[in-house]
Amino acid sequence: MPAGHAYGAPASGNGTEASVSAIRRDDLVKFHQAWFKPNASTLIIVGDTTLAEITPKLERLFQGWKPGDIPKKNIATVAPPSKPVIYLVDRPGSIQSMIMAGMLAPPTSTPDEIAIEALDQVLGATFISRINMNLREDKHWTYGASTGLPGARGQRMYLAASPVQADKTAEALAEINKELRDILGARPVTPDELTMARDSLTLSLPGQFETMGAVVNAIVEITQFGLPDDYYQTYPGKVRALTGKELAAAASRLIHPNELAWVVAGDRAKVEESLRKLNLGEVRVIDADGNPVK
Repeated sequence: MPAGHAYGAPASGNGTEASVSAIRRDDLVKFHQAWFKPNASTLIIVGDTTLAEITPKLERLFQGWKPGDIPKKNIATVAPPSKPVIYLVDRPGSIQSMIMAGMLAPPTSTPDEIAIEALDQVLGATFISRINMNLREDKHWTYGASTGLPGARGQRMYLAASPVQADKTAEALAEINKELRDILGARPVTPDELTMARDSLTLSLPGQFETMGAVVNAIVEITQFGLPDDYYQTYPGKVRALTGKELAAAASRLIHPNELAWVVAGDRAKVEESLRKLNLGEVRVIDADGNPVK
């Protein structure tokens, strides 16, 4: 994401060495004063209580908390890259390379989110997904490969990631690229894979609500992304009703191999030449903070 965009900061939330070193106490105070306002907050409580019991306590505890204006976050829609790029972070002596491939995806509130989740189950979100079975079980180049789709109010990243043995870095990129392309047409989701995705998303639901914390997290998701209040009541039925055609449509909306941003952290001396020979995109060497290296 471009500078000034809310998602332009490191996804880890850890910042950079320079930005963290520059933080002072006054910065934290100003941040709290700017952003922590009751009119821009949602309080979620789960437990053995009632609204009638908890409301007087809340009113007493928060009576001095004054409303006010807050800054507006920039989550504007941005254009995807015009061509794929490979960013290489040198890590001399590393016996593995960490590979990550990302492309822009629609927000969590998109109408076909459930179909996208099911597609992700097939592609990389489960142990028996295509990418993991390819790189781990078939090729034995990694202990695990996966895909993921973090939640966001605006555009987000669809990510594929895997640590692989250093001498198979380029080959692993080629296989991930192949899997992303194949699911668009050469190898669409099969009936058995659709059944697996349905089962994975629905049969795991009871275990997701075993604790109060899990219930809170579900309500936070509904609130944060503007989902219907009955989202989880209707979710199983919607998953079970998914068709192969809907997953194919989700694939065409989600997967754009020609817009991929690849990041490889590994021993540059061992992997750079083979990465360039792939012709998957321009190879740009950067440091750990994303700055170009000459």
